[in-house]
Amino acid sequence: MPVSGRARLATPADEAREAMSSKNDSNDNDDTGDTGTGIATKVKPKAKRPSLYRVLLLNDDYTPMEFVVLVLERFFQKNRDQATRIMLHVHHHGVGECGVYTYEVAETKVTQVMDFARKHQHPLQCVMEKK
Repeated sequence: MPVSGRARLATPADEAREAMSSKNDSNDNDDTGDTGTGIATKVKPKAKRPSLYRVLLLNDDYTPMEFVVLVLERFFQKNRDQATRIMLHVHHHGVGECGVYTYEVAETKVTQVMDFARKHQHPLQCVMEKK
């Protein structure tokens, strides 16, 4: 207040300063026990990539080559050239890779191939191994 005894009208800027001052004063006198420490949060671990498995066909002396090509086309989405190349690799080397998949997909493919071969009375073997 001025010393002269005259009252002064408050301006909007004066009111804003007063509001900020009272807000700061109320924060300074807060007795909630807050020591200024933060909240501890758990760090989210990064997702680990799933293990991959190779699906392999094993050679035998009884399963027709054309049946192996059919299996590769039907269950592994290989075209005729790719299927023939894999079938010949199995025939000459005793084993050939059909694809690489997660565990569940590889297991399903092995089961499908084995069931299909058994249904058609062929001894074709299909296995999976961790890559």
